[in-house]
Amino acid sequence: MTFGIPTLMRPLRTAMLPLVAALVLAGCASVPSGMPSVPTAAQFKEQPQQQPGATAPAGFTRATPAEAQPRGEWWLAFNDPVLNTLIERAAVDNANIQAAAARLAEARALARSAQADRLPQIGLGAGANRGAGLDKATASTRPGTMTNIGATFSYEVDLFGRLSGAADAAKLDAAGREALLQSTRLAVQAEVAQTYLQLRALDAERVLVRESVAAYRDTLRLTQRRQQAGDIAELDVARVQTEVSSTESDALALDRQRAQVEHALAVLVGDSASSFGMRPDDWGTALPVIPPGVPSTVLTRRPDVSAAQSAVMAAQARVGVAQTAWFPNISLTGAAGYASPEIGDLFKWSARSWGVGALLSLPIFDGGRREAGVQGANAQLDGALASYRSQVLVAFQEVEDQLAAIRILQEQSVVQAQAVTSAQRATSLSDTRYRNGYVSQLDLLDARRSELRNRRQALQVKSAQYQATVGLIRAIGGGWEVPGAVASADGARGPQS
Repeated sequence: MTFGIPTLMRPLRTAMLPLVAALVLAGCASVPSGMPSVPTAAQFKEQPQQQPGATAPAGFTRATPAEAQPRGEWWLAFNDPVLNTLIERAAVDNANIQAAAARLAEARALARSAQADRLPQIGLGAGANRGAGLDKATASTRPGTMTNIGATFSYEVDLFGRLSGAADAAKLDAAGREALLQSTRLAVQAEVAQTYLQLRALDAERVLVRESVAAYRDTLRLTQRRQQAGDIAELDVARVQTEVSSTESDALALDRQRAQVEHALAVLVGDSASSFGMRPDDWGTALPVIPPGVPSTVLTRRPDVSAAQSAVMAAQARVGVAQTAWFPNISLTGAAGYASPEIGDLFKWSARSWGVGALLSLPIFDGGRREAGVQGANAQLDGALASYRSQVLVAFQEVEDQLAAIRILQEQSVVQAQAVTSAQRATSLSDTRYRNGYVSQLDLLDARRSELRNRRQALQVKSAQYQATVGLIRAIGGGWEVPGAVASADGARGPQS
C-alpha cells in the first residue's frame, strides 16, 4: 500500500492541533499590570505651608523615597543617649524583629527554589531490579537481576513563561518580606521611643506630685500648730490631711503606671521584666521640629506601602502563571550510564546505555481546574489591589492625624504654660495671705489644687507632643539622619537625610 503526501500530513496536522490552539490562547492571554490610582495631594493638608522662596530650617532636607531600605537613625534627633542604647538593644534582641527576619529568610529561600526550577536538573542514580524475563536474548524465564548506574538529565522548556513567572512572583514575595522587616523595625523603634518617653514623662510627673505632697505636708504642719494654739478648728487640719493623703495616692498610682511601662519597655528590648530596670532620671530629651514643606511623596518609602505594592505585582505575576496552565508543557529528558544483569560486567563498555526523550503534555479535560486557578489568581489580585489602596489611604490618615496633633498641641502648650504661670502666682499669693491670716484655708487648698492640676496637664501636653512627633516619624516611614552637631536655637536637633 502506498501513501500520498496528503495522507501523511493528516496525522501530523491532527497532532499539531493542541499546540496550535495553545499558541492562539497564548496570543490572546493578557496579564494585568500597573498599580491602582489613589487620589493624593502634593502636600499634606495639616502641614504648615512653606512660604514661597523660603528655605527649610537649617539642618533639614527633604527625604528621598527608598523602598525597603533602612530609614536612618532618626532617634538621634532626640539627643538622648539612653534612648539610643535602648533602640540598639531592640534591634538585636526584639522577638518581633527576629521573627520578621526569619520570614524574610524563608521567602528568599523560596525565591531561590523557584529560580532553580528554570535550570537543568542533573542527577546520579543506581539501582537493581530482579524478575523473570529480564534476559531477552535467551528468552529465559529464570529470575534474573538487572543492575544499572548512570546520570540523568531533565529540563523543562519555559516556552510560555510559567517558570519565569513563578520565579518573578517569588522574588516579589521576598521583596515584600524585606519591606515588612523594615516596617517591623520601624514599628519597634517607634514603640521603644514612645514607651521610653512615656516613662520619662511619668518620672517628671511623679517628681511634681511628690513636690506637691511635700508642700501639703508643710501646710499641714502649719495648720496643726495653729490648731494647737487655738486659732483654728480641727476641721481645718482634717481638710489638709485629706489633701496630703489624696495626693500621696496619686503618687502611688503613678508609681504603678511607671512599673507597667518599664515592664513593657523590657519586652520591647528583648529582656525579662524581672531583670530589667530603668532608674528615674530627669527628662532632658530634645524635641525635634518637623520642617514645613514635606511632600506627600515621602509616603512611598513607607515599608508597609512598599510591601503592599510588592504583593500586587506578585499577584499579577501569579495570574500569568495560572494562565499558562492552558498551554502545553515541553520537557527534555536524558539518561546515560551502564546496565547489566551481571554486576561484574556493569562497567564494561558493552554494558553502556543511553536514552533521550522529549515530552509535550497538554491537559484536555480537567473538570474546570485550570479555569478555577485563573479565577482564584484574579481574585487574589483584586484583594491585593484593594489592600494596596487601603494602605495608601491609611498612610495619609496617619500622617494627617499626627500633623494635626503636633499643630494643636503646640498651641495648647502655649495656653497651658500661661495657665501654669497664673496658677503658681495664685498659690504664692494665697500662701502669703494665709500665713498672715487674710484668706481662709480653703482658698489656699483650692489654689494648690489648681496649680498641681495645671502643672500636671502641662506635662501631659508635653508628653503628647513627643508621642505625636514619634508617631509622625513612623507615619512618614522614617526620619532623617542627624549630622554631628546640628542644633536649633532652642537646643533641639532636627533630623536630616
